[in-house]
Amino acid sequence: MVMETAILSVPVFSALCNEAFRLRRAVFVHEQKVPEAEEFDADDLSAHHLVAVTAGEVSGTLRVIYAGEHVKIGRVAVACQWRGCGIAAAMIGRAMELHRARDNRFYLTAQADKLPLYERFGFVAYGAEFLDGGMPHLAMKNY
Repeated sequence: MVMETAILSVPVFSALCNEAFRLRRAVFVHEQKVPEAEEFDADDLSAHHLVAVTAGEVSGTLRVIYAGEHVKIGRVAVACQWRGCGIAAAMIGRAMELHRARDNRFYLTAQADKLPLYERFGFVAYGAEFLDGGMPHLAMKNY
């Protein structure tokens, strides 16, 4: 059964954004063992945060940063019980839709095993693989 998911823009440190930060901590720090000092940074204060809400709970989140030559999508996280339901793809599509007027050039760094998700949106990997949070990543851009 497919549940309807709302993708919402939320202000930093609002109740929904705080729930998104809690989800990021669960996914990245606890599940994937990323050091907490690397997971949360000053960019969170100025980023545009999107939160996915499914069945009344925060099911996913990502952030968008204006990084000069492009728009950077990052910190894409989906709660384990909602993975495989298209939530990450819905959030990425919405983020690109919202920020395309500012710049149509998007950039991200992807966990190496997640490349196919981003390739659906026109992202292409470039450069050498690198470790981020102890996991292999590749830089990707759509331009």
